[in-house]
Amino acid sequence: MSILWDRRDATLLRDIDSMHYIMPLIMPNRCDNEAFISEQIDLTRAEEFLARRNAENPAYPYTIFHIIVTAVLKTITLRPQLNRFYANNNLYQRNEVTAAFTIKKVFTDEGDEALAFIHSKPTDDIDSIHDEICRQASYVRNVGADQSTESMDALQKVPLIFKNLLGVGARFLDRHGWMPQSAIATDPFHSSVVLANLGSIKLHAGYHHLTNWGTTSAFCIVGEKKKRPFFDEDGNMDMRMSIDIGLTVDERISDGFYCSRAVRLLKLLLENPELLEKPLEEKVEF
Repeated sequence: MSILWDRRDATLLRDIDSMHYIMPLIMPNRCDNEAFISEQIDLTRAEEFLARRNAENPAYPYTIFHIIVTAVLKTITLRPQLNRFYANNNLYQRNEVTAAFTIKKVFTDEGDEALAFIHSKPTDDIDSIHDEICRQASYVRNVGADQSTESMDALQKVPLIFKNLLGVGARFLDRHGWMPQSAIATDPFHSSVVLANLGSIKLHAGYHHLTNWGTTSAFCIVGEKKKRPFFDEDGNMDMRMSIDIGLTVDERISDGFYCSRAVRLLKLLLENPELLEKPLEEKVEF
């Protein structure tokens, strides 16, 4: 049985310091508390990893995005304060580590989009995450819409006179964790992290705002791969394949030191993807 004030998707954090208690009272909106971090990732070892993996499994190739999703999930698993969120002025610890992103069914101006939602387990690794991403991408491209998109399509049939009332009611239910699961099953803004692979549409990584709707406290924006100069300690330059990552986090959920170590861990995982062959829950020295 759930304890009073716990939610279906998270547990209320009751033993918190005064700063985490006061912050949502004076700055209640998630969009008022954004911290943005940008990192450049050396893809030398990632490219070697992908070449090896795809030589073994050419039918369902591994991509940089598979590495990034797995690395982000492992980072949140090992740094659980990133899996917190504020709702109704209370701080919660999410019950599972999840990731969400949009899938473009066809790369045309008229092509529809669908939502993918990854429910990770502590025992997952890059192989199981890769398989799940491929499964969901294949489903939405060949079968149809995801569950949340179908719910949104149904809401379009509500008479226009009730449109504003519908929004007020939805926001009230969302603040208390009472939204029907069918409506938010694949809603990206109810995940641990939302990823946007802008590199797939030839864009640079950059800032993305958080949203006051939902519970997501982190966004990860992935840019386009490109060669850049890297310098060693002696000033020698080498051109290497790289990628930019943009991270937006609700700064209320943790302190700067904790988040900086999380970013350091994420960069280590991305630049050493063989670490992702181990379970998400397996600790990494960093």
